[in-house]
Amino acid sequence: MIRDRGRIKWTSMMLPEHVKMLRDWAREDETEAEKELDEQQLELMNEIIFEAMELKKFVVITYYHKQKYKLVIGKIRGWDQLKSKLRIADRFEDFHDIGLSSIVDVRIVEE
Repeated sequence: MIRDRGRIKWTSMMLPEHVKMLRDWAREDETEAEKELDEQQLELMNEIIFEAMELKKFVVITYYHKQKYKLVIGKIRGWDQLKSKLRIADRFEDFHDIGLSSIVDVRIVEE
């Protein structure tokens, strides 16, 4: 039976600087670059947001937070004009405050 020790057998041959560089490289791989939106996309998202607020429909919102894209599914309960944030209530009635500038995509959920 072959007993492979995996990463253990290679770490003895690697310098600590190399191990640190590999870990940094793996962390860099996880991050995503933020997308730039044009005016047409922003206008379309604006229309969808107002339609969802008026008709109280569920929406799927994709937003950028801490170098990753996240998804929220819920109803838009309102928006704070001063802070420029949307207030979303998901299916479990948990509230999420999402900055308008970080929103990348909005879609209405067909039930």
